Amino acid sequence: MQTFQKGKVTVQEMEPNCWPPNLEQYCTLDSSSGLQNSSSTASFSPNGSPVSQPNNSCPMDLRRSPDNTCSPVSDSCVTDNEHDLSHMIRQLETAMLGTDSDNIDVHAITASGRSTEVSIKSERWKYMMEMIARGDLKELLCACAKAIENKDMHLTDCLMTQLRQMVSVSGEPKQRLGAYMLEGLVARLASSGSSIYKSLRCKEPASSELLSYMHILYEICPYFKFGYMSANGAIVEAMKDESRVHIIDFQIAQGSQWLTLIHALAAQPGGPPSIRITGIDDSTSAYARGGGLEIVRQRLSKVAELCKVPFEFHAAAISATDVQLENLRIQPGEAIAVNFAMMLHHMPDESVGTQNHRDRLLRLAKSLSPKVVTLVEQEANTNTAPFVPRFLETMNHFLPIFESIDVSLPRDHKERINVEQHCLAREIVNIIACEGPERVERHELLGKWRSRFIMAGFKPFPLSSFVNSTIKTLLQSYCDKYTLEDKDGVLFLGWMNRAIVASCAWRC
Repeated sequence: MQTFQKGKVTVQEMEPNCWPPNLEQYCTLDSSSGLQNSSSTASFSPNGSPVSQPNNSCPMDLRRSPDNTCSPVSDSCVTDNEHDLSHMIRQLETAMLGTDSDNIDVHAITASGRSTEVSIKSERWKYMMEMIARGDLKELLCACAKAIENKDMHLTDCLMTQLRQMVSVSGEPKQRLGAYMLEGLVARLASSGSSIYKSLRCKEPASSELLSYMHILYEICPYFKFGYMSANGAIVEAMKDESRVHIIDFQIAQGSQWLTLIHALAAQPGGPPSIRITGIDDSTSAYARGGGLEIVRQRLSKVAELCKVPFEFHAAAISATDVQLENLRIQPGEAIAVNFAMMLHHMPDESVGTQNHRDRLLRLAKSLSPKVVTLVEQEANTNTAPFVPRFLETMNHFLPIFESIDVSLPRDHKERINVEQHCLAREIVNIIACEGPERVERHELLGKWRSRFIMAGFKPFPLSSFVNSTIKTLLQSYCDKYTLEDKDGVLFLGWMNRAIVASCAWRC
């Protein structure tokens, strides 16, 4: 085996029979930097699998079986070799029953309480061995999350040892997602989730290819494109008779959403309205754009000039949590559209602290008397859910996204790992590893958003049938596993009937 050095952590390249070939692009998440007392320190190796240098508290000897059937693509690397399996059973028995388990004579125990305790541990041990033998990645990940919640570090180490042999950032969708979820678990132990989240911003690729990783994801999966298009459709419909339009975007990012809107408004009968966009984004997002909001202004101004649309851009380089009325520069006589696309879930609410910015921004938007307010959010419940249910929800929500990427982007595509790492892994790690104010990714289901909007004084603004048909036309160019559902004027885009993104609009 060849040894690599990464900081203070020694990472060994695993035997090639069990792992995918080396890749030029690979994950460099480092969850182990803050881990002092736990034996589980993981990072991603050049072969695309999280490996570690665990201590000897649980040296589960998971060597390949004689027929070389070990493969992370489909089955567990649990061997059929009788000697190895016996060794693994002894190690897990130690973890489940304690170091003195070999000396326990169950029949000699007279105290019923002690006997019951040993019986329960024995049943747990048998169940764990059956689970490992099944090689069910999802089941093992959930068991590991429960072990962490129960502060059972010995069992956690054993499960992580097994899981590292089953995941790969270059494998099947479930393996790739599993790699990042395992990284999140390790980061939770190391309290390093926040630093990983900050380091994995969706930056522009350092090459001649000028598309951001997020834009690549935007092109290959229709979830985000769907959200932007449906929000734009609601804005166009609300502004069809207006001569002056002011769009307030609370997370402008690269401004990609407004390229198509400018074209749509330019084609309106009677000529386009004048458009003013207030783009709000904090200074850290300049990293993702390769520069400040001036880049967004130049990009949008160029398109508006080509479309002969009167255009003005107002940059508000502040965090959305700090936005006040005076930052928006409202002018008399303009029709206002407020856009909350994939950003409100970043706002802390009453579950985080006394400052409920999530509802405060909705009340601020209501005070502007807007013609329309658009909401696009991921349909997931990761805000107030306890750790283990949140872990399972994260798995169920992100697996369809990884599966849909597989349909559009070849697995050996040089940018695929970067796209998944910078656009998806940072969210996954943050949801799993962080708590309190450090947990930024706090998604809510549409039902909860609906309650917040109604409490703020808004009424539903059902999306038109034209918007619905436009999205259906868009989906025809993608895989037929994508689904679109209209529920009471709210559009849900999903994968095989699992809703991934919800889009809706509101009015005063």
